[in-house]
Amino acid sequence: MVNKSLSTAAFLTGLCGWLACTQAVAQSAAPAPAPGPTPVVAANAIKIGVICPFSGPSADFGIPMLNGVKQAVDEINSVGGYLGRPIQLVIKDDQGNPDVGLKMSQELLNEKVVATVGFCNTGVAAKSLELFQTSKTPLIIPVATGTPLTAKYPGPESYIFRTSAKDAIQAPFVIDDIIKRGWTKVAIFADTTGYGAGGLVDVESALAARQLKPVHVARFALGVTNLEEELKAAKAAGANVIFSYTVGYENAVIAKGRKALGWAVPQVGAWPLSFTFFLDGAKEAADGALMAQTFIAEPSNERRASFLVSYARRNKVKKIPVPMAAAQGYDAAYLLVYSLFGIRSGNITGPAIKASLENLQRVYYGVVATYEHPFSLQDKDAITANMLVMGMVKNGAITFAYPEDAKRNLFVKRKQ
Repeated sequence: MVNKSLSTAAFLTGLCGWLACTQAVAQSAAPAPAPGPTPVVAANAIKIGVICPFSGPSADFGIPMLNGVKQAVDEINSVGGYLGRPIQLVIKDDQGNPDVGLKMSQELLNEKVVATVGFCNTGVAAKSLELFQTSKTPLIIPVATGTPLTAKYPGPESYIFRTSAKDAIQAPFVIDDIIKRGWTKVAIFADTTGYGAGGLVDVESALAARQLKPVHVARFALGVTNLEEELKAAKAAGANVIFSYTVGYENAVIAKGRKALGWAVPQVGAWPLSFTFFLDGAKEAADGALMAQTFIAEPSNERRASFLVSYARRNKVKKIPVPMAAAQGYDAAYLLVYSLFGIRSGNITGPAIKASLENLQRVYYGVVATYEHPFSLQDKDAITANMLVMGMVKNGAITFAYPEDAKRNLFVKRKQ
């Protein structure tokens, strides 16, 4: 039986051995190199793009994602990179703006990256997908969760992969949980971005599957600072739970507004309820909020403990602002490099990386999940509903809503 708590150190040892074996095979099959000067390391690097918001309102989860990717790449480079070639990150800040994201994506392609890890915002990703698809440059989305992102192109043709939990599984997961708790009169508060619009559809679909309809739906633009009237309307409609779908401070506006009204109903939602914007913005009004999570920053096994300790040491922080973003970025980077080692010819092209991602031959023991065939020709989403847990805000931090989930978290789940 494989030890599911394989540490980073043990993994790197295995990777190093795999690298040496793969390198030997490649060298035996390749012609002898022509004599000449020793190449500069940077010129021999494998360029991988990274794009997310590292400034602006969404930087609170863009920066942890970037740190997770850097952590993975530094570990990989420490044992030889790809056949002795270092992995070089080409980093672009999309500022959470779709137009900027489109420009930065084109810059990545102009710089000849072999693949990209990126996008934290659904609307930003949506505007740039076509560039990656038409150029046949694989994109692994580590954070953005909008359901349509991996559904835009037919599976066999798609170069768009994802290691975050799409909203189409988050929404039903949360709805099922609140129904078990007896909260069936749902008010939905969704922003007007692509993320909010898609989330609204997914929540309404999840309710319809349980023969329910929302008792109230509120829409609002990003930047809103007062939702008192919409909260009063939801209360008058008889709502006994608020399902919020937005990415920033607006979640805190809902929580504080509810508290100001003296309306003691729970707030639930997708993973943005674990963001710093919500926790710091809402303060005590955030306590008790429930949200879908793929990763909770507790050292429940050796792999996760190693990741958390290393992240804290590298970035000189006591806690990760948005742990899911960091962990999913970390795993995405490793999966991408795994795909490179699956290309036995050493001829790294977009189609070759795509085919390798769809047929990974080696299990990757990640910090979010154990990835055994995470992608296929038809399926480009690595996360399935069984990998989710319910998180809860407690004293300004995210912990497990159910003690049994904390115990089950000792074992990292696999895709179903």
